[in-house]
Amino acid sequence: MDRQRIVILFGAAAIMAALLSWFLYAQTIAPQKEQRSTVLAAVHDLAIGEIVRKGDLKKVAVLPRDLPKGAVSTETAALDRAVLFPISANEPIISTSLAKLTGADGIPATIEPGYRAVAVTITDVSGVAGLVQPGAHVDVLFTRPGTMAEAITSTILQNVKVLAIGRSVQVNQVVDARAPKIPVATLVVTPEQAQKLELAKNQGRISLSLRNPLDKTEGVDGRPVNTDVLDPAMRAKVAISQRLRNSPDLSDPKAWAELAGEKPKNPVPVPVVKEKPAPPPPPRAVVDVFRGDKHVQEVFHD
Repeated sequence: MDRQRIVILFGAAAIMAALLSWFLYAQTIAPQKEQRSTVLAAVHDLAIGEIVRKGDLKKVAVLPRDLPKGAVSTETAALDRAVLFPISANEPIISTSLAKLTGADGIPATIEPGYRAVAVTITDVSGVAGLVQPGAHVDVLFTRPGTMAEAITSTILQNVKVLAIGRSVQVNQVVDARAPKIPVATLVVTPEQAQKLELAKNQGRISLSLRNPLDKTEGVDGRPVNTDVLDPAMRAKVAISQRLRNSPDLSDPKAWAELAGEKPKNPVPVPVVKEKPAPPPPPRAVVDVFRGDKHVQEVFHD
């Protein structure tokens, strides 16, 4: 029994020595494996204004000492955000390099290349009683004020997208209550349409006509209409007045014959009266008078 106990004690001591040796080796000699953090990096170079998509991101592991401040670790925190600063390939993405599309710094990224954003002033009436919301499609109407004969209304733009209403770029977006309320609608148009819209803003009144976003037709020819379409009686009066202005002089027998459809009769020759020649001036008597070296003429009339 004493021998068996001795063997067991020696075995236990050998095991403890092996464990202690392995622990010391793992803590001092064996290479240490540091814990790494997983963050998102760019698959390729991202330019300013690009919208981050799922294919632009990949996961990379970095050491804690190499982890940049504000690094993005989840896709939901990076997707559908605009790039504010250039991001190189394999570079970790940080939140300060991205802008939300609902913010003022991210709105330019939502404008497609070749288009411009132009703001127009609206009211409850011209803005369809507040039914025009960001993302809606509208037609732009231009009205030139004036008298009954001068006032016109025409459709100058069709199927235009609304980018924002005031500071809201999304429907039901919560805006800071302290921000000033600006009754404007921001429209996305081409450069040529922007010039036309700016000219219309300075020449008359702009109003919006809400349309179905699925309706891509352009059924309005854009020709202006005047007040004749409001009052058919007025239109008839204007037409009659124009006819009267263009009617011939009925006091002229020839014009009356043409109006009545009569054939013109052979004109009666009018005798030509020759004018009598003017009578010659009465004769006069001229007498030369000499007084020394002076000579004068005396004229005597009948």
